[in-house]
Amino acid sequence: MSSSEVRKPGYARRFVWLTLFIVVLFGGYSAGWFYIADRVKKVAGTSVASLNEGGRAAECTNLDVRGFPFRLGVFCDSVAFEDPGRNVRVTAGSLRSAAQVYQPWHVITELDGPLRTAAPGLPPLWLDWDKLRASLRIARPVPERLSIEGEGLSAQTDPEDGDPLSLFSAERGEAHLRPNGADLDGAVSFVNLQIDPAAVAGRTLPVLSGSGDATLKDGVRLVETRVRSLRGQSGTIRNLDLSTGPETGVALSGPFSVDADGLIDANLTVTVRNPRGVSSALANAFPEARRQITAGFAGLAALGPAPSLPLRITKGRAVLGFLPLGEIPPL
Repeated sequence: MSSSEVRKPGYARRFVWLTLFIVVLFGGYSAGWFYIADRVKKVAGTSVASLNEGGRAAECTNLDVRGFPFRLGVFCDSVAFEDPGRNVRVTAGSLRSAAQVYQPWHVITELDGPLRTAAPGLPPLWLDWDKLRASLRIARPVPERLSIEGEGLSAQTDPEDGDPLSLFSAERGEAHLRPNGADLDGAVSFVNLQIDPAAVAGRTLPVLSGSGDATLKDGVRLVETRVRSLRGQSGTIRNLDLSTGPETGVALSGPFSVDADGLIDANLTVTVRNPRGVSSALANAFPEARRQITAGFAGLAALGPAPSLPLRITKGRAVLGFLPLGEIPPL
């Protein structure tokens, strides 16, 4: 008998044991996944039910947990929330979320439109998009990072409330939040925002793009305590930019604070890129003030292609350079 014939039974037994190990491992993993999925479904259902108090009504239609074998996520055919006491109502399309089993604290969520809202003092709104996605890194006491990105954004008044009034559209928009020690960093941006003239009393505004980057001091505590007012708070605007083209726009930066009465104090720097281009855009939007706008920006243009001026706000009173701009109402 050859040595190869002696080894064959040993290899066969090893193969059988390996197969059994894989079957048991996969079976145990499957059982664990479905157990966790059931727990997630119960927690999600309990969270939705907890909102149904005091006359409020929340709904996640056909709530389910899917994603086997490597993902875990909550799915709803539609979502809705109504608070009759505050006369608030929100509805949206299907919701899909997913987290990789090896990264359970990083959750990706997608929501289908339209988002329909009704709130006191506002007309019923109809917001829609081509794609809307949120990314959340769960951590305590606040998320490590929250990002929301949308494409093909648009807004109008709700068609079911009468003839719809178009409000705006934008190619893309983003918003990001993250803790920075005890502070809270935030950033927003949008591209090709077009505001419908009917939404601004017939004025023709240029296509706008913009971005903002700021820090709110002690922002983590404010999120934990759910403070809804900026009164008594302070922060720094690293950059707030609004542009009408690649070389034309306005930017400002600097520290700010809001006192207990809601009045703003700030020490900002305003930079105007291509003053003549900004002047032209403003004059087209406000033709009744064309002469004053043209004269004011002619002086800026004499200072160079991108002059900077100090903007001081003291107890809500704004002064640009030596030019009083008026008062900002309390927040």
